[in-house]
Amino acid sequence: MYLFDNRITTENRAFVEEYLNGFEYKTSGLSFGGQYMWRDINQFGWEMVGDYMCISGVSHLELEEGIELPFMFPPLTKTGEYDRESLRRTILMAKEHFEERGHEFSLRLVPFHVMEIIKEAVPEIKWVDDRPNYDYIYLTQELIDLKGRDFHSKKNHLNYFKKNYEYEYVEMTSDMADEAMNFIAEFNARKEVPEHEMELLKMEEEAMEDVFRNIEAVGYWAGAIRINGKIEAIAIGGRLGRNTVVEHVEKANVEYRGLYQAINNEFCKHVASWAKYINREEDMGIPNLRKAKLSYRPVKLLEKYIGYFK
Repeated sequence: MYLFDNRITTENRAFVEEYLNGFEYKTSGLSFGGQYMWRDINQFGWEMVGDYMCISGVSHLELEEGIELPFMFPPLTKTGEYDRESLRRTILMAKEHFEERGHEFSLRLVPFHVMEIIKEAVPEIKWVDDRPNYDYIYLTQELIDLKGRDFHSKKNHLNYFKKNYEYEYVEMTSDMADEAMNFIAEFNARKEVPEHEMELLKMEEEAMEDVFRNIEAVGYWAGAIRINGKIEAIAIGGRLGRNTVVEHVEKANVEYRGLYQAINNEFCKHVASWAKYINREEDMGIPNLRKAKLSYRPVKLLEKYIGYFK
């Protein structure tokens, strides 16, 4: 269900990015790369409502219960500033738009510092902590160096990989799309996950093909590791604000010990010249994913909240 009519496309990238980059949102969901990658799966649409750009979407985190929940991101400013009265008008207009179409209005994926701004404008909104959607933020250089006791096991796996396998890291281009899709298909075929998670993987696989064929047009930073000439790991990210890269996708063949550590390490090296921070997105409440992301010692968990009218 598209609540707003305009779509996220490569043609309107420049215009949409004026608003995505107009304020330091710091949240992975408000990068153009993320918006483009999941635009069909999450049915992202946008409209100018008052002075702000509003982006709507559908949450699939409740997919196990068969529920799809429409929501809106926080309104986006082009100027880097928010006016309390105009922000209030925009949110109330958007609420009316949702309700006219038979849907309850909610704000989702709202980072803490933006929630505080909205609280002043619309105090009647109630806020709920959204832990499954907290973003994990790391220092790029720490993920390159892997120094100290906290990273000892990561370093061991990486060193094992480098010692035992001949490999090359290559920057991905759209010309590699077919090769990359073969890797994704094989990766998913090895997965043994609950049915609702497999459904998400299949949705992601469809999104990946579009991403691979539009790496340059969307502005992704992407890399792959080849072993014996074949892609066995990939990492794809996009710029977020002034000095952060969001890593949207990281996948590796687990048959190669240390390959996950290697693809992460190489990707960080190739964005380190401009990206002080790596945002590795959320854990979606999946226990093993949360454990893995915490093991890399984030310097910050970016809190996000859900807002709805009392």
